[in-house]
Amino acid sequence: MTVSQSKTQGTPAAQSATELEYEGLWRVVVLNDPVNLMSYVVLVFKKVFGFDETTARKHMLEVHEQGRSVVWSGMREKAEAYAFTLQQWHLTTVLEQDDVR
Repeated sequence: MTVSQSKTQGTPAAQSATELEYEGLWRVVVLNDPVNLMSYVVLVFKKVFGFDETTARKHMLEVHEQGRSVVWSGMREKAEAYAFTLQQWHLTTVLEQDDVR
């Protein structure tokens, strides 16, 4: 490796920090649907996120009354995993980039 290559490539830590800055935070959003029962949605939130009954019900009511609820926010890879898991439980779920910086 030449000196010029090492300067342009940077250290792995610097690259990771840059990648994290570029990716930012992502939100996992559950959307309302006419299929799932409210009790089922509460059960899924408790199982997937480990929410207590009160927190799970709060998010379920947001979905029911407002049409959506942000149930988790964080790094993209984890957000994608949560979204996939919720979709496997047949909840309508999308990812949104969190623009707050």
